[in-house]
Formats: sequence, structure tokens, C-alpha cells
Amino acid sequence: MTATTNTPNGHTTNGTNGLNGRLHRAGELGDLLSAVRQLIIPFVQAADDAALDRSTGNVPQDITGRSQNVLVDTHKPGELAARLKFILPEEGQGKDGLLEGIQKVLKYSVNTWDQGFLDKLYASNTPVGVGLGPGKSLLYAYFELGWCDFRPCTLHPQHQCEPPPSNWPPCHEVPLTYHKLHVYQVSPALTVIEKTTARALANRFGFTGPQAGGVTCQGGSSSNLTSLVVARNTLYPGSKTAGNSKHDFVVFTSAHGHYSVEKSAMICGLGDSNVWKVPVDESGSMRADKLRELVVHAKEQGKTPLYVNSTAGSTVRGSFDPFEEISSICKEFGMWLHIDASWGGPVVFSAQQRWKLKGSHLADSLTVNPHKMMNAPTTCSFLLGPDMRIFNKANSTTAGYLFHGNTDEDIWDLADLTLQCGRRGDSLKVALAWLYYGANGFERQIDHAFDMASHLYKLVQKTGNFVTLSSDLPPCLQVCFYHAPGGILSDDAAINTAKTQTIVEKLIHRGFMVDYAPGEWGSFLRVVVNVQTLPSTVEGLVQAIEEAARETT
Repeated sequence: MTATTNTPNGHTTNGTNGLNGRLHRAGELGDLLSAVRQLIIPFVQAADDAALDRSTGNVPQDITGRSQNVLVDTHKPGELAARLKFILPEEGQGKDGLLEGIQKVLKYSVNTWDQGFLDKLYASNTPVGVGLGPGKSLLYAYFELGWCDFRPCTLHPQHQCEPPPSNWPPCHEVPLTYHKLHVYQVSPALTVIEKTTARALANRFGFTGPQAGGVTCQGGSSSNLTSLVVARNTLYPGSKTAGNSKHDFVVFTSAHGHYSVEKSAMICGLGDSNVWKVPVDESGSMRADKLRELVVHAKEQGKTPLYVNSTAGSTVRGSFDPFEEISSICKEFGMWLHIDASWGGPVVFSAQQRWKLKGSHLADSLTVNPHKMMNAPTTCSFLLGPDMRIFNKANSTTAGYLFHGNTDEDIWDLADLTLQCGRRGDSLKVALAWLYYGANGFERQIDHAFDMASHLYKLVQKTGNFVTLSSDLPPCLQVCFYHAPGGILSDDAAINTAKTQTIVEKLIHRGFMVDYAPGEWGSFLRVVVNVQTLPSTVEGLVQAIEEAARETT
């Protein structure tokens, strides 16, 4: 086949790179990343510049009276679709079309770098996570390479351009390659990093045996699903080949547990009706006495109690379950104990907070998501356990074309421990952040976040115009409360819900995004602070809520 162009790079012909027998991918990539950088850095900078505005509880306006809301340019779905006019063309639009598309995505996306984003159990990434971790798209690719394509280097002398910061590593120290982390042969460095990082995390939770460790999964839901599969295939080995068979398995989870438990039961063929919810106490923690009653009841019905999902940092209120008591019940009835520490697990780094994880070493498996409290880039989830040989035995299948046997006592082909094949090197996001901040740095960040939650709680209490869900400081980083002038809450749940929803909507135009959740007296406000939240931000938020509430009356 004869090439029809002398400049076959995708950005000049919208065609295949290398038609003339030569590759120009580095030049094309450098050109695109340089252009994308000019869009991304201002996006983050705008959030930094807006931090001072958040302390006022309001959003400034330009000279025309237009709101300068960095957090989000909000529209209804149909209107946004019309504004985006996002069309996938038959003919490529090249660099100009790409940059125009990225500009639109940034313009109409929530800027989670903004201090006002207090809506979900995550916030902006740490700069080190974005800058050096494995990227997810072209938007992240620039940060993967840093300045590698733009300066001289002993490894790549053909690279020329702007100088990097004085502390930037040589380009051969920055992750530049793409790997599928399924077998050691093709991802040796990332395999070692994942095993090292997972083992270090496992040790912190009390899994200290020689085979302790973990693996990364696609997210907390995937980690929880994997734990259920491992539990079933370990406690009832025949189910690995014969399925659930005659076993009428029952899974137990907190009434405040994550919905992924029901989805996992559906996927495993147990059915979500066999997920039994255990009542919680006033603080939102699972009641061990009620768990035992339900287990006994299940056995009386001829069912097989299989698995208990306990929680470290529940999604709504941030509650921690009594793991030691739950472990005793699991041992008594031969059940698997899993701890979903997706949200609250990182308190293990804090000397002030880790007491909340007392008994975590008794678990058979544990999920932790550094992309939440630790601000690692999404997704980054670990499933940890005391013995990785159990994970391997439960999940491995015969695939001689990929897994060629293991003569080492350690397991190095990590996909054989999971339900996946191709896997991302998500552990690198935590490993590099750990190198950058250190465990002590993580501790300081987490302690700061808890200080901010405490600060917000005390501000809310001080005004006298709110009713909090508990009389104590929040167990995690969520602060939950109703707006109630004079501390008097309406006994009409519908009225409370309507007020809460209206306040949430009005806050967006003041530069804040918070969430709400259903409660006994209607929906309440749920604010999630993070490791980068400033005291002035929560002070401005309380002011904004009070002003928004006055507008609703």
C-alpha cells in the first residue's frame, strides 16, 4: 500500500499516524498536550482565585451584572444538551475540534476544585495525584508527562521546549507508558508498586501476616462485589463451580449501608431480597444485638447466613459500626466479615481518629477508597485482606494463555486475585502521594478535615437556627442538619423537605453545592468537608444558608 500523504499525523490529516512508515506520535502528543494545558491550568486557577469569595457566602458579579460562578454554569439537561451541541462526526475535526470540545466540557462541568464543592464524598484531586498518576483521558495526559515532551533530556535528547520547575524530575522518572496490570510479565514495576502499597495499607488496618495485602478494583462497589464472591467461594467452595445450588444465602448489612451490597447480591444470583438490613442505633451504627437476632431468624427459616457487611463511615451520616461485637457473631455462625471502609478507612492514618476502626484486624476483607477522603484521582479503590492466597483460590480460573503458573510463594499475576482481566495501575496514585506527603502528611490532612467538620458543626449550633441530627460532633466529615429558625423544627416532614431542597438550589447560585438526604422529619442538609476545605469556606457557607433560607420564607 502506498502512503498518500507525507504528513500522516492525526492532527494534520485526521488519519492514522505513521502511514509513511514513520511514527510521529511524540510530536503529535506534545502539540496536543501543550494546547490542552492552556485550558486546564486556568480552570484550576479560577477555583483558587474564587476561594476568597466563598468566605462571603456570595458570588461576585461582573460589570454587566452577570454572576461569576466558578463552581458551575448550571442548566437543565435539555437546555445543556442544546448548548453543548456535542456531535460525533464522520470526519474528524482535528486539533481545533478537539480543543473546542474540551472547552465546552470544562465550561459546563462542575469545578470540583472550587472550595464551594461540598456535595459528595470526594472533592478535587491532590495536585500530585493528577500530576504524576496514571491519567484517564487526554485531559490528564499532560500531567502524566509533565514537561517531558518540552525540554532537553538525557533519555530523550530530541525533546526541546520550555524549562520545567527546578524540582521537576527527569522525564524518565515520570510515568509515560500505558500498561494493563493483569500479569507481572507486562507490568513488572506497577505490580510491585501495587503489592507494596496494598500491603502497607493492609498493615495499617491490622492485617500483618506474611500473605496480607490487597488489590485495586474499579471502585468501592467493585471491591465490595469482589469481597462477596470471595466470601461465597471460600466458605462454600462448591459454589465456585456449581453456583448457589441449594444454599439459600442471606447477606446482612447495616440499614445505613451502601446500596452496592444489594447490587452485589443481584450479580451473584442471591437476589436483593436476601440482603437483610440490620437496624442502627441513634448514632447510625449497626446494632450487634439486632444482627444476632436476624441471623438466628434466618437459620430458623432454613437459610444460610453467609456474609456481614459492616461500615466504617456510612454514606449519609459517617457512622462506624462496632466491629469487635460483629466479629464475634460472625465467628459464632461461620459468616464472613467484610468492612466497607470506602469512606472512613483513611482515618487509620490519624492517631486522633483511628480508634473508630477498633477491631478492623478481625475482618476477612476490607474496602478502602483513597479517591474519597485522601483526594486521590478517581477511581482508586483497594480490597484488602489478611491472606491473598484466599483471594487467589476464590477467583482464579484456568487461562493458560495468560496465567502461566506461579512458583513463587507470593502471587504476582494480580488479575488472578480479582474479577477483572485488564486493570489500571490505580495504586500508583496513592503510592506517589505517599512518597510526596508521607504518612504523617496524610495524618495532618485528615486531622485538618475533621477540624473543619467540627468547626462547621459548632457554627451551626451557635446560630440557634438549625437542628443537627446528633448532639455530638459528627463521626466523620459529613455534617447533617435541618434549617429551623430559633431551633424549632416543623413537625411536617413535607415542609422540611421542600425548604431543604429550595435552600440547596439557591446555594448553587451563591457558589456552594451541598446535598440532602431523607430523614425522620423530612430531608435534611448534608455537607461534606474535605482535606482542602478552609475555615473561611464553612463560615461563608453558614452565612449563605441563612440568607438562602430567608429568601424561601
